[in-house]
Amino acid sequence: MRDDADLALAEAPALPVRDDDGHLSSAFVDAIEAAIAESDQEALRAKVRDLHEADVGDLIEALGPEQRSRLIELLGKDFDFTALTELDETVRVQILRHLPPRTVADGIRDLDSDDAVYILEDLDEDDKAAILAFIPAPERVALQRSLDYPEESAGRRMQTEFIAVPPFWTVGRAIDYMRETEDLPETFYEIFVVDPAYHLMGALPLDRLLRTKRAVLVTAVKSERAHVVKASADQEDVAHMFEHYNLVSAPVVDDAGRLVGVITVDDIVDVIQEEADEDLRAMAGVGSDEELSDTVAYTAKGRLPWLLVNLLTAFFAASIISLFSDSIEKMVALAVLMPIVASMGGNAGNQTMTVAVRALATKDLGSHNARRVVLREVLVGLVNGCILAILLGSIAAAWFANWQLGGVIATALIINMFAAGLFGIVIPIVINRLKLDPAVASGVFVTTVTDTVGFFAFLGLASLWFAG
Repeated sequence: MRDDADLALAEAPALPVRDDDGHLSSAFVDAIEAAIAESDQEALRAKVRDLHEADVGDLIEALGPEQRSRLIELLGKDFDFTALTELDETVRVQILRHLPPRTVADGIRDLDSDDAVYILEDLDEDDKAAILAFIPAPERVALQRSLDYPEESAGRRMQTEFIAVPPFWTVGRAIDYMRETEDLPETFYEIFVVDPAYHLMGALPLDRLLRTKRAVLVTAVKSERAHVVKASADQEDVAHMFEHYNLVSAPVVDDAGRLVGVITVDDIVDVIQEEADEDLRAMAGVGSDEELSDTVAYTAKGRLPWLLVNLLTAFFAASIISLFSDSIEKMVALAVLMPIVASMGGNAGNQTMTVAVRALATKDLGSHNARRVVLREVLVGLVNGCILAILLGSIAAAWFANWQLGGVIATALIINMFAAGLFGIVIPIVINRLKLDPAVASGVFVTTVTDTVGFFAFLGLASLWFAG
């Protein structure tokens, strides 16, 4: 019989996992840390057992480096290794390196193959080999085959567990097979019809399967136009296909057309998020693999190259200013006002560039509509430029009691806003046609152009005014 302390613990209300803002509750994290410090396995299992893997992932990241591995060790077989797919790459690799290879192998054997590959892919080859050595040969071969596909390809994302049936089966036999077989995939949305060499012949969604009479052959109701994914296809292209055709799942085939896996919408959601994060970071000059858990040295090293590029372009813009040093010396107002022209052009250029990069990423901008979109952005720049020029010119004229100066800065702003609209759209398109990532390089070039045009237009017009 349990004593009073155990009974009180059992009857105590469970701590809330998350607070009102959706963050992990501090009280819950403190309770987990206390249980780890006391090596209280029962308390840990009671608190973590019913958590979703995403919540477990957040909990692991909230703990200190030593506590993370200790939590997994104390939970033992009750730890769901799917939670590792929710972690930053840096945290996940650190944990895997601290755990014995056999423990990792035992943990990932119960996972879907796509989750197991996701956990292993960032490890060094030696670490991968040490873990795979403890996995039985058939499963090891399947995982290794997925790991051999290029990074960010459909082959890395696919799940190798699927249901395939021969063309001579009836609907009734396929249903009976699924009812009687125990090792089916945990989640699936369709079955596939294949020939003896496993070449894909078609797909049969479950809703159509269940609506069809048992005696009908599967070939009579299979989809003739299944959206097929090549294992070597880029994951971003696959995500676009899922979005365009509203897919839930799609078969994955090798170069010979043999069915090797299936990719599902839950994987595509992760891809879309990753690609959006990658583009956002690239536009800011931040490494695509940077995580909040990275060290100061690693983060600084990743950001420094683009800062150096920005420094060089800043010197180029400064050289434009130096050409008009005499004009600036004659009228201090030029030094006061010229950053306004450059910054307005830079902001307008970044707006246009962001729209362009996103449209290129989603395949909405191509050769069929490039001319129309370029013209639209140029006109938007001119319209906004005229409106802002009237406002800025009036303020400058009143501020310095010089209407001619107001006219100069108004004209310069219109020119720079025109340039921002034009180059903000043209630069990403050109970079994309050169088969480079427009999100990475566009920002530096657009900023350089708007700074240069802004300074040159304003100071050049001012010099002509002085000369007159």
